[in-house]
Amino acid sequence: MVSKTGFAGGRSQKLVAHELGGTDYISLNLYRTGRQAHLRPCEMPERKVVDFVLGLQTVAAP
Repeated sequence: MVSKTGFAGGRSQKLVAHELGGTDYISLNLYRTGRQAHLRPCEMPERKVVDFVLGLQTVAAP
């Protein structure tokens, strides 16, 4: 299950995903400042978050 919440008029987003039938999860905050975006994983390696998001985009792509 994946949930995404926007804050500050879309300049900040929180994504949380829980593994179905398991105990693993992903949690991150994304902050958009000017022309840059800053990824802040929540207590997990950045690589784990990036791999998950890239995989999620592949699944969700039309």
